[in-house]
Amino acid sequence: MTSRELLEHLVAFDTTSRESNLALIDFVRGYLSELGVNCELIHNDERSKANLYARLGPAGSGGVMLSGHSDVVPVDGQNWSVPPFALTERDGKLYGRGTADMKGFIACVLAAVPHFLAQPLAQPLHLAISYDEEVGCLGVRTLLDALSRRPEKPDICLIGEPTELKPVVGHKGKLAVRCEVQGAACHSAYAPQGVNAIEYAAKLIHHLTLMGQRLTAPERQDARFDPPFTTVQTGVIQGGRALNIVPADCVFDFEVRTLPQDDAQAVALELERYAQRELLPQMHAVNRDTAIRFSPISGYPALYTAAHSAAARLLAHLTGSEDYSTVAFGTEGGLFHQAGIPSVICGPGSMAQGHKPDEFITVEQLDACDALLRRLAAWMCQKA
Repeated sequence: MTSRELLEHLVAFDTTSRESNLALIDFVRGYLSELGVNCELIHNDERSKANLYARLGPAGSGGVMLSGHSDVVPVDGQNWSVPPFALTERDGKLYGRGTADMKGFIACVLAAVPHFLAQPLAQPLHLAISYDEEVGCLGVRTLLDALSRRPEKPDICLIGEPTELKPVVGHKGKLAVRCEVQGAACHSAYAPQGVNAIEYAAKLIHHLTLMGQRLTAPERQDARFDPPFTTVQTGVIQGGRALNIVPADCVFDFEVRTLPQDDAQAVALELERYAQRELLPQMHAVNRDTAIRFSPISGYPALYTAAHSAAARLLAHLTGSEDYSTVAFGTEGGLFHQAGIPSVICGPGSMAQGHKPDEFITVEQLDACDALLRRLAAWMCQKA
């Protein structure tokens, strides 16, 4: 099957992160099995989702891994002019949820498998399809755990997130945290007798804002990224029941998106220390049952692969460009890199279309990715 035909199949599976991806994984496993490629499934605890891992070519360690995620973001509340889970072609564009992010790449990889099988590969090709990337890079962690217990690991991972097939070697990391402020309620006419959870949450959020401002200092900036500094922002807040009740509870979620040289945990720990040293004593002076609790929501490490590395040099060879860049969005690349597998990012389509209604990828980009994978096959035949 061609990459376009395979993309039509892949888009038809609703693999929104809240849904199972098993129907898509079963389709891919069946397709690869017909080509004589054995697949391994690594399930979540509920066995409702799975990563797929396959390997072809010679035995031994090394080689290249092609990696992509199967899940997509929701279409709820978006105004689509075409059915989101059916491929629609118009004016050289292929519309459907996940076409750019990132079923287009997976379709090209699957379409290239017969070509790879027909080549005298000098090193193994590894294939990985993960789940729950869109909700915190969750699924790939079990795949990496499984690979860590094996002696034969790939030397390079190419993650096919949409970059318009331009060479990308880095992105920021992310840490998302929930803060729960437990105050003490009372009638608002006697406000000093209570502990206003919203007001203490506001003090914490203000402190976060000040920390974020410090991180923008020129000496902390890195021009390789946009924006060129670590960012901190509060995205969700809930609290209060009625205006005449001092609120007993407030919850807010914040995130830290870090440059590779910064530590997101350090930001979270500074906020916790501020809560413990400055705010909790004030709260306890009124009511000892008050509290401030922090809990992680999700996170993934930043990525920056050096331009002189083997992974970056391969990417330059495949794309014909040494104009390396970074992307603002996160990927599984930081986790692969952390696991000892140097990673780079390059895939068809643009994230400018990702996560939007009428998401699309161009036929031209699919064709260009097909050609890039053929160049990879030729390189893997020549590699000693």
